[in-house]
Amino acid sequence: MEEPNGRLIHTLIQARQQHCFSPNVRATAPEFADKVLALLFPHFAQRLDCSAVGIRSEVAVVEATLTRVIHTLAPRYPAPSDDIPQRFMQELAEIYAWLRQDADAIFQADPAARSVDEVILTYPGFYAIAIYRVAHALHTLGFPLLPRLLTELAHERTGVDIHPGATIGRRFVIDHGTGVVIGETTHIGDGVNIYQGVTLGALQVEKALADKKRHPTLEDNVVVYANATILGGSTVVGRGSIIAGNAFITQSIPPESVVTRRSEVRPRHGGAEFDELEYHI
Repeated sequence: MEEPNGRLIHTLIQARQQHCFSPNVRATAPEFADKVLALLFPHFAQRLDCSAVGIRSEVAVVEATLTRVIHTLAPRYPAPSDDIPQRFMQELAEIYAWLRQDADAIFQADPAARSVDEVILTYPGFYAIAIYRVAHALHTLGFPLLPRLLTELAHERTGVDIHPGATIGRRFVIDHGTGVVIGETTHIGDGVNIYQGVTLGALQVEKALADKKRHPTLEDNVVVYANATILGGSTVVGRGSIIAGNAFITQSIPPESVVTRRSEVRPRHGGAEFDELEYHI
């Protein structure tokens, strides 16, 4: 007599043998993210020790946590070298310096912000940028799975989806943040501001293009307002340009340009329905 659910059980046995992750895998990202952010910014700490001994202890804990996380993931995705934790820790001071500049830029850009501390404590854009900068450093060290887990954690918590492979310069501002998407091969210069709903994406979604530049380049001091979409690996938005909300761009924009979404105001006649109106982007 055939075992009840025998086919299902056989299928799952094969699947688990092929994809046998530690049950702790999904917990590794929030654990590491919480520890590294608490080390860099006391705003995220549950307990605060400002002594040199306490800080040295926290540094050691972060390095030990990263080592353990890598070992948890390594059976399926081996790290290219054993010194990733040490190399990452050497980069943390620079990551902190860049994040302080990001926080200050967000404060300067938003009239509603009353202090840099408020930005660090409450702004989802800053949280997403902080997780991205940590994830990007690990991504460049050659261990991609943990960075993806980290940025998906930020995506879940903030609605901001930044691929850890993207290249983003100093003084980066994301205001509000919800719905922002920044693709893997995006290049963003210094002093760029983007608003909620902005997509920096690919024109074509094909697996054969995986190793190509698929996402746009934003040069220094570009501002992209809410719900604008900019697509394509060869699309370059020139430095100092302003992209209006809801714009749809698939070709390069010269430096110091203003791209507008044309709106036309005219009287309604005879109760015309909305779908009878023409909209222009």
